[in-house]
Amino acid sequence: MRITLRQLRYLDALAAEGHFGRAADRASVSQPALSAQIRELEDALGCQLVERVSSGARLTPAGVAVVERGRRILAEAADLEAYARVAADPTKGSLRLGIIPSIGPYLLPKLLPALDQVFPALKVSVRETVTATLVGELQDGGLDLVIASLPLDDPSFREMSVFTDAFLLAMPAAGPLSLGVFDSAAEIPTEALLLLEDGHCLRDQTLASCGALDARRLTRAGVTSLATILQLVAAGQGVTLLPELFLAATPLDAGRVRLRRFHAPEPHRTVGLAWRKSSPLSGLCEQIADLIAEMKPAVERVPA
Repeated sequence: MRITLRQLRYLDALAAEGHFGRAADRASVSQPALSAQIRELEDALGCQLVERVSSGARLTPAGVAVVERGRRILAEAADLEAYARVAADPTKGSLRLGIIPSIGPYLLPKLLPALDQVFPALKVSVRETVTATLVGELQDGGLDLVIASLPLDDPSFREMSVFTDAFLLAMPAAGPLSLGVFDSAAEIPTEALLLLEDGHCLRDQTLASCGALDARRLTRAGVTSLATILQLVAAGQGVTLLPELFLAATPLDAGRVRLRRFHAPEPHRTVGLAWRKSSPLSGLCEQIADLIAEMKPAVERVPA
């Protein structure tokens, strides 16, 4: 019995979800069909890949190894399909673009019209989600290109930085927190710092910029958007670090929020592109990177 790409896709979905029902939804198939394909894969390989537990499903050590190798096979298959689509002209095919939420709303309104103008025959679909999910989907061939904060530290990816995005301090314009003088991000009191919820790379970058913090003293707002963070700052609930890309595209109420730049070297993130080294779209990805760099997304330096 031979293994199939379908079986590997279903196992990958189960590995991602840890539950047969959710994996079936992710793979757009019925749960019995997904379970049957995974059993056939186990029979073909002669080993148990999945342990059925009360909470759902857990990969065995063999299952973990098969998923890792399967993702490489799926990525190669996706590249083969892409190669066939773009062999004649990559700018006349399709591009599956992934982008993180702290970049997407502020870059895409400029980028997508520019792509339409430069590559009018290119069909671009957009997927916005957190970095870890984008990395997994780029690894297994579900995406062609990712725009995120670099580095992603995957040896199978090629990365190209396109611009540096400085972090500015946002603080209430009135109240006790407005009196703080922070020459560096590391001077911000832990209990005053507002952050995005776990899973957002911007949260990790902010924490890294602020040095060693006691995570137990962090304000736990469970916030998923920079716009909400900004409103909390305006309401006097704390201070935060906001990327210049966001601030350049967001109207501010100067009567409620003050911005301040830090002393050099400013905390920042590196925004760039990543794609699989094996991708037949490498040349197109390089052109898109050059296009973004020329656009200078933060058109003007945010005054502070």
